[in-house]
Amino acid sequence: KKSDIFFSTKNERGEWQRPEPAEGELNTDADEGVVSFSPDGQTMYLTMARRSLNSDTSVEIYTSRRSDASWSAPQKYEITADTLSAYGHPAVSPDGTYLYFCSDMPGGFGGKDIWRINLKSPTGSLENMGEQINTSGDEMFPYVRTDSLLYFSSDGHPGFGGLDLFRATLNSTGQRWSVENMGIPINSPGDDFGITFGEGESGFFSSNRRDARGYDSIYSFELPEIKVTISGYVLDKDEEPVPNAIIRIVGDDGSNQKEIARDDGSFRFRLERGVKYVMKAGAKGYLNVKQEFTSGMEEENADYGVDFILAAINKPQVVENIFYDFDKASLRPESKTALDEMVTILNENPNVTIEMGAHTDRKGSDEYNIELSNRRAKSVVDYLIAAGIDPGRLTWKGYGE
Repeated sequence: KKSDIFFSTKNERGEWQRPEPAEGELNTDADEGVVSFSPDGQTMYLTMARRSLNSDTSVEIYTSRRSDASWSAPQKYEITADTLSAYGHPAVSPDGTYLYFCSDMPGGFGGKDIWRINLKSPTGSLENMGEQINTSGDEMFPYVRTDSLLYFSSDGHPGFGGLDLFRATLNSTGQRWSVENMGIPINSPGDDFGITFGEGESGFFSSNRRDARGYDSIYSFELPEIKVTISGYVLDKDEEPVPNAIIRIVGDDGSNQKEIARDDGSFRFRLERGVKYVMKAGAKGYLNVKQEFTSGMEEENADYGVDFILAAINKPQVVENIFYDFDKASLRPESKTALDEMVTILNENPNVTIEMGAHTDRKGSDEYNIELSNRRAKSVVDYLIAAGIDPGRLTWKGYGE
């Protein structure tokens, strides 16, 4: 029984239909196997194994061209002049530059290794993917997702038994691959291999798990997308929407998003899990406000809530929770929280200057109360200056009772 290349389509209900052999001259008396396509879908790279009664057969990589729905007779793709080694499992990079494949040719790390060759200028471009990818065991079935993300199967890296599927990520300097086992349930004690991706984190792979005969089956997989959001409102001190408020959110993962609040003051951002974020809201004629938080790592959808209350620049703003001892201008310790919030607001609004006004109760003469409230306002200004605020931005005035 020989292996041929088949295709299957889904009907309008999303059900897979009976597989049919590929049309044209693609399938021959040889065994045809793993396929990959050029970015335009017009060239197929495939594995073929010659059949011989008198000797062991090897595998080679061939190409076939598509014309309408029909595929041409395969043509051998020459990688080297070495006819004793096996070449199989072709995988074209998404930009069509490289052909990744597996081979037992000399110069590797033992067993079958993953190699690549530049399709656009092949001469002298053949390279082994190196010791971070390849081991003394077998590395096979490469699948290239991006320039820095490679999937493959191996029995040489630590795994769960047989061939396992691995993900290799290239670091930012382009010098080192980090390889991780894709874990259960993708991998099993059997052979797991030949992964391919469709939309997002979904796709197909092959496995002989739970098959006493060792036969391979095609499995589909999908990693559900976890949606994490943060939403809220930008309001003024009267709890009315702030017109044309702009919200920015910057994460320590390098993300940077900006949005204008809707007419009702609402906003919403998509987030990643486990990222520390800094958020700032502002609008013309209002003081900016900043908030910080870190999104959790829960494996579930989440919506965080945060509201911004903006103070208008041209209106007097009451500063809550600043306390003095009776008949004194010295600040009480419990005033520190409110004062530190003022420091933060002034640092967030470096172009704003303020007048600090203070009042007293009704006891005492008007003249005395003016002088006491003046000293009270100055004590706040002195605190702000000690916290690093430029004295030129600050004035004070006592208003008495």
